[in-house]
Amino acid sequence: MTVSPHSSHTGLRALAALALAVSGVLHPAAAADPQSTPKTTVSIGLPSAPLLVQVNQVALERQGPKRAIVEYAGDAGQGSYTVLRDGKPIKRGELQALPAFAEWAPGKRYFSVDFSEAQQAGRYQVEVRIGKRQARSASVPVRDDAVFATAGAQLLGYFKRSRHTDAGDRDLPVFQTSRRVDAWGGWQDAGGDKGKYLSHLGYANHFNPQQASMAAWVLAYGAHARKSLFAAHGLQEQVEDEAFWGADYLHRILDADGYFYTTVFDQWGTPGAVRMVTGYEGAAGTYTALYRSAFRAGGGMAIAALARASMLAKRSGRHGEFDGAQYLADAERAYAHLRQFNPQYCADGKENIIDDYTALMALVELHNASGRPRYLDDARERAARLIARQQADGGFVSDGGRRPYYHAAEAGLPVISLSAYADIEPEQARRQRALDAIGAALKHELAITDAVANPYGYARQRFQLAQDGKASGEALEGFFIPHRNETGYWWQGESARLASLSAAMVVGSRTLSQHGAAGYGLPADRAGYAQSQLDWTLGRNPYGISMLYGFGRTNPPTVPESAGEMFVGGISNGITGAVGSDTGSGIAFAPGPDSEQWRWVEQWIPHTTWMLYAVMAMSAEDAR
Repeated sequence: MTVSPHSSHTGLRALAALALAVSGVLHPAAAADPQSTPKTTVSIGLPSAPLLVQVNQVALERQGPKRAIVEYAGDAGQGSYTVLRDGKPIKRGELQALPAFAEWAPGKRYFSVDFSEAQQAGRYQVEVRIGKRQARSASVPVRDDAVFATAGAQLLGYFKRSRHTDAGDRDLPVFQTSRRVDAWGGWQDAGGDKGKYLSHLGYANHFNPQQASMAAWVLAYGAHARKSLFAAHGLQEQVEDEAFWGADYLHRILDADGYFYTTVFDQWGTPGAVRMVTGYEGAAGTYTALYRSAFRAGGGMAIAALARASMLAKRSGRHGEFDGAQYLADAERAYAHLRQFNPQYCADGKENIIDDYTALMALVELHNASGRPRYLDDARERAARLIARQQADGGFVSDGGRRPYYHAAEAGLPVISLSAYADIEPEQARRQRALDAIGAALKHELAITDAVANPYGYARQRFQLAQDGKASGEALEGFFIPHRNETGYWWQGESARLASLSAAMVVGSRTLSQHGAAGYGLPADRAGYAQSQLDWTLGRNPYGISMLYGFGRTNPPTVPESAGEMFVGGISNGITGAVGSDTGSGIAFAPGPDSEQWRWVEQWIPHTTWMLYAVMAMSAEDAR
């Protein structure tokens, strides 16, 4: 998802050709063909049916929250529902009206059907009748380890299908130098982008997402800390192979001086562009010298991934091209370098909240892997800096001023990093400060999400609009990220953000030992919040689209001219605010056909990374 808004990822086809593309209905992915890419381009508006029943189309946890949302365009006041399991009715009742909500579809009314108490495995549907209208939801399996058991193998398969194996990356130039380096391996970043990124958007300072390094950490963490889960589903060898693939790439892109190369870039496949190690800036993809990764530009999570991979190698007796001792030595060397030079690698020369929480993750994993006290000492300093950025209502600021922290890909990572730190902190007073910050942050997420009518329970956020490349003005709140932000062009669907917040709610609540019987061992409000974020991506949204390709009744369209390849197990960017809305208000999904459809349809590595992490956390008591 680092595509130029002025170009296509897959060969710069003329917009005139796009105008001739066929418009039509969406069709499910063919799971038997992981790289199936039908040549169909569609224009998508909100469904016009007067009665719709939207539900997670992929899988629901047997003992977790289960909720369908009913949308109705009409005047009848009463309605009824029937819950069916394997085609047979098991529950009937009257529809419960939700608060009036007109932001996305004026004139619609919303109802909720809760069938959480239905805990027998099977395939479920919800049938609804209002007046003379009748509609039935997609069918959804209910089972233990729901999404993990249903889609885990293909979520992992997405990474293998995304591996970058072009031999040309064995010998790449480094921008504005005479040097050439081996940057072979890793994963292509997105369906239409064969570039490789630890992070991008560094020039905008507060937008860095964790990309390949986050994927490497999640895979290594899953293979090591959640071995019993992967082994139970026959996936342990597969996840280990992918974790070591990621760690090997991080070893190769660790410079002799101790910094990681941030980006391997060729201006999104632009003909004639030189593929090289470089930074880039803006919609034009201008090459820059910002190719040394700060903590926030993937360096912190790369250290965390290598440290965790070293533990995995020691425990499993396996490794990739390099061994566990090398992975740990790399992690320690890289941290020592960034501890001294990190601000120099930040575009504005100043650390911000992303440096804090990624460095904290690095330090926790270095402590776990080495046992060296100095890493705990440094983790305490980083945790204190992160906590100092928290406001009275539990939200965070990004900088030393008042810019609200919001993030399109990893909004849950501050809580996850504090939870990881709390697990290693032996001093009760320090640990309690971390727990208090986690509790306040989770309360904030619940409060801001519930502050307005919100039928789907979509996680809302606080932000400022940008003026001349800088955030300024009053703090605003909304569902989707603002389109007028510091990057100057970049906004897209937020599947990764939602999964990160779902994971944060589960991991953070368990760290707080806040237990309940509503699902995932959490209190009802927290379990419902965590489930709602995944449900949105998996089909319970106003478009009725499962963004997880190959799973669910309806998937995003294939748009090769703009979004490139579609892999089973990959997750599309998702739904956004309306086109042309500075604040991201309203709603839109793939309204082309045009070269902008990547914003909604393209698959991006952080989406599958965060979904895998979230469903690992939800599948069983998370060992972290």
